[in-house]
Amino acid sequence: MWIVFGSLWGVVILFFFFLSIGWLGFMPSFEELENPHSLQASEVLSDDGEVLGFIGLQNRSDVTYDQISPNLINALIATEDVRFYKHSGIDPRSLGRVLFKTVLGRHGSSGGGSTISQQLAKNLFPRGNKSKLGVVFAKMKEWVVAVKLEHNYSKQEILAMYFNTVDFGSNAYGVKTAAKTFFDKTPSELDVHEAALMVGLLKAPTTYSPILHPDRSLTRRNTVLYQMRHYNYLSEEEYQAYCEKPIDMSHYTPQSHNDGLATYLREYLRSYMKDWCKHHRKQNGEYYDVHKDGLRIHTTINSRMQRYAEEAVKEHFSKEIQPAFDRELKSRKGNPFCDITKEQQEKFLIQSMKQSDRYQRLRKEGLNDKEIRNVFKEKVSMRVFSWKGTRDTILSPWDSLIYYKRFLNAGLMSVEPGTGYVRAYVGGINYRYFKYDNVQSHRQVGSTFKPFVYTMALQDLNMYPCTEVPNSEVCFPVWNQPDWCPKNSTHERENEMVTLKWALAHSVNWVSAYLMKQGSPEQVISIARKMGVRSPIDAVPAIAVGTPEITVYEMAGAMATFANKGEYVEPVFLTRIEDSKGMVLDRITPQRTEALDERTAYMMIELMQGVVQSGTGVRLNYKYHLNNYTTSIAGKTGTTQNNSDCWFVGITPRLATAVWTGGELRSIHFRNMTYGQGAAMALPVFALYMQKVYADKKLNFFRGGFERPSVPIEMDCSKFQEEIESDDRNWDF
Repeated sequence: MWIVFGSLWGVVILFFFFLSIGWLGFMPSFEELENPHSLQASEVLSDDGEVLGFIGLQNRSDVTYDQISPNLINALIATEDVRFYKHSGIDPRSLGRVLFKTVLGRHGSSGGGSTISQQLAKNLFPRGNKSKLGVVFAKMKEWVVAVKLEHNYSKQEILAMYFNTVDFGSNAYGVKTAAKTFFDKTPSELDVHEAALMVGLLKAPTTYSPILHPDRSLTRRNTVLYQMRHYNYLSEEEYQAYCEKPIDMSHYTPQSHNDGLATYLREYLRSYMKDWCKHHRKQNGEYYDVHKDGLRIHTTINSRMQRYAEEAVKEHFSKEIQPAFDRELKSRKGNPFCDITKEQQEKFLIQSMKQSDRYQRLRKEGLNDKEIRNVFKEKVSMRVFSWKGTRDTILSPWDSLIYYKRFLNAGLMSVEPGTGYVRAYVGGINYRYFKYDNVQSHRQVGSTFKPFVYTMALQDLNMYPCTEVPNSEVCFPVWNQPDWCPKNSTHERENEMVTLKWALAHSVNWVSAYLMKQGSPEQVISIARKMGVRSPIDAVPAIAVGTPEITVYEMAGAMATFANKGEYVEPVFLTRIEDSKGMVLDRITPQRTEALDERTAYMMIELMQGVVQSGTGVRLNYKYHLNNYTTSIAGKTGTTQNNSDCWFVGITPRLATAVWTGGELRSIHFRNMTYGQGAAMALPVFALYMQKVYADKKLNFFRGGFERPSVPIEMDCSKFQEEIESDDRNWDF
């Protein structure tokens, strides 16, 4: 009998020995236990430490034990493994309870026998799909792995690893993402009832979801609270008080790529990081994977300024611009297109159709274009964007293409002049429904290009802000065509001598053309290139009135040059990239170029301040009262032909911002100048944004003036005029 008994134990011991060394199937090695691999999304972090979002297959980011609330620890232990601190990976008492009560007694409510360490083993090394016998075998392997984990890690480390690997539902993997998703908190900030709800989710994230099944979630939460009271983590009074608290999901913020702050920038960074990973290897020689390796991407974005920029766009468009455009569309029978034929409209819609996910899916299913077009004509249930929130409707996909064309859009970017750090980046009105990034797209800039022309006049033609020039018609010969003669938007002071400051403030086309004739398109383009503009620009006189197509990114960087004493600093989005352990893998340093002398840069600031003080940007003060915060704002409005593109560039000593507004296509625009101009469409976005920035006491945003150049400079008009008159050049006024 003893031989049989001993043989049975010998077989069991040999079985587990062979299991532990991997002779009976996969068993993680020492290295794999020391460095367990879980799919970690890369974190995108703001400059002030906020998590902007994730790039990865799973929204997962790790925390340490010290970053987890004791409430979470207590709730987990009371519910899942009350003897956690007393066993070494396997709890014989729990196994006995399972054997006698669950298996033999058939009491399903008696609980399972898996310890937290065993559950961690299952999370780190998943079972996969197995038969009943395979599940039993996998369970035994988990016992071995649990013991090894207990041997290699402290209890605190095991708890942290467990919380980092579990799925809480709502696309939230790991406690850090889950706390942010459900309560907009960090794991260390969770209250007792919040911690109990999250631990309750672990049993079945969908079944006990507070969003899908709030009643079940409440019952499960209170069960966890009961366990905490039962094992003396709560008093009876505390238990009763927490049970009476309702579930509050007012801060529920799903962490998807379509939601959260800086969605357009995060998409840009995803492409950037995929390319970065192709050129950077880990110590084992493998290339980094931004979707799996838990990189920490530190951006230059200030989360508060980013939020204010997005709020400014939403406020202006939802309350003023889009309602005004909708009213105009009623008189146009809902047609968002202007100045083009029906054939051209059809062409644009077909192009949009072919770019849609629905079209691509139908093509993969083998349908031809005619069949797809028929599908697009059939009405279906769908959810569509509106400024009052997403709404359910019945619409044909073809009509939905027209529906989305009627929404006007925006792009905004703010740059810190001295560092090149991009502090805010808004690529559009809603990333979920409008994926096109208007910060990186090329748009005709209109009169916001004139500062480059005036810079040429100050630097190359030795003019001054108070230099007087004729406000008279200027024409340029065009080969084999009539002369090109730009027109002014108003007749104010035509055929008079006006100062450069007055001319720029009122965006006078004749003066810009006059300056271009004194210099050359090549000179202006050269200056624009030094200031960071890389977009193609034709060397033609028409650039004087803003025909080039330039990106918001380029315009913001170029305007920052004026505030930075003429030094161009390439705008950057990142400061550094770290691995999951915090080791710095790369640091990003912006390139710097001396574009202008500081005297010219300061005089351009003086010119552009005139736009805000008495010109086309004056509503910054009389309507938005930014002069209550500071008088140190320079700017320039811009409006292109047919009101298609509306711009405003605003400069303060510590921030340069470019704003573009308009339709998806140039044929989508206002027909009148009431709203169809930069001062009405784009300037208010800048104004609302800066109001919020200045009002934020935590930001303590700089309110002082622009720093004067180190070289002596005199801004008095009479002194300028004396200097001009003493010049022996033949000035053609």
